[in-house]
Amino acid sequence: MDQINVESKQVKIVLLLVSSLTIMSMITISASLPDMTEAFSGVDKGVKLVKLALSFPGLFIALSAMAAGIIIDRIGRLKLLGVALVLYALGGTSGYWLNNIYLILSGRALLGVSVGISMTIVTTLLADYYQGRARQKFAGLQIAVMSLGGIVFITLGGILADINWRVPFLLYFFSLVILPFTYLYLKEPPVKNEVKKERKGLKSPAIIWLVFINVMVMWILFFIIPIQIPFYLKSIGVEKNALIGVAIASSTFFSAVAAFSYSRIKDKFAFEQIFGLGYFLMAIAFVFIAFGNSYGMVMMGMLFAGLGMGIMIPNANIWVMQLAPLEIRGREIGRLTTFWFLGQFLSPLLLLPFLDYFTQSQLYYVIAGILAGLSLVFIGIYHLTARKVQPE
Repeated sequence: MDQINVESKQVKIVLLLVSSLTIMSMITISASLPDMTEAFSGVDKGVKLVKLALSFPGLFIALSAMAAGIIIDRIGRLKLLGVALVLYALGGTSGYWLNNIYLILSGRALLGVSVGISMTIVTTLLADYYQGRARQKFAGLQIAVMSLGGIVFITLGGILADINWRVPFLLYFFSLVILPFTYLYLKEPPVKNEVKKERKGLKSPAIIWLVFINVMVMWILFFIIPIQIPFYLKSIGVEKNALIGVAIASSTFFSAVAAFSYSRIKDKFAFEQIFGLGYFLMAIAFVFIAFGNSYGMVMMGMLFAGLGMGIMIPNANIWVMQLAPLEIRGREIGRLTTFWFLGQFLSPLLLLPFLDYFTQSQLYYVIAGILAGLSLVFIGIYHLTARKVQPE
């Protein structure tokens, strides 16, 4: 890879900035949801449509990422990135300009398509540029910076939402700031002739599907936090949108703390063990949230939820990079992105209907139980796998 100085700070910074757009796309407007709900209260099913606005990009990220992965394996990594960043700004800022909730949802859909393309490209480039422990370390750094970027944007979103619920949508113009630097510093990885051979019939090991499905389940359970916690905090007397933004941003902060440590954790533990630990931490988080009659208890929940997600996200990314053959790496990372955001989209559709039968606290207890069960499942898988590979 002599054409590309992968140790260049500029290359790393640009990769990290493009990565930060992913988390920003979903949660920047989280603190706006209560006021946005009021604004569209006169619309039929307005409350549900507003909550859908947060997760709606996830569906279109899921739909576009797999196709993006296949395309970039054939035409190269960077040809679509500039288009994606322009679409990001157009779709993201639509909530500021538009007065119709259905048109706003259309803009969120366009935002989702742009993220499906950009996230697949940047994660594939990470796998192309870096190998071994360097890849492991940079994947942790990627999630950490995404998380820290999330803190900045969701905190700004909370502050701006106190001016007007529309103003946070303007933050999506950030993609245009990044655009010129992608052309300056990112280069197409050289592809060896043997990699260009016919890809038909080439497959990854079957266990990769366990990773894909697990990522979807992980996000279904976690994403209830940015969707429902703003309403939960309002119900216990927290009125300031800025405080709501800080609460959700705190989970992102602790996700960054854990992700920074991922490489050291991976040196000591197997992929399955790390998932077991991550789910255990998230189970503790939802127990704290269920007890959340105070802002402080909810904040403790945010701490443990962030730590759990901070080790599980890079763990899934690295496992897929390790399992996927180079020839179909873009396709497999596209699939990973698809399952990631499909989980985010499905989260409110699957979990919010339970609030017709449970209180919010009861729902969080149920989620905590599911998370604890998943922790035991992955610890069990690890021990079964370790037993099989032991010499007789």
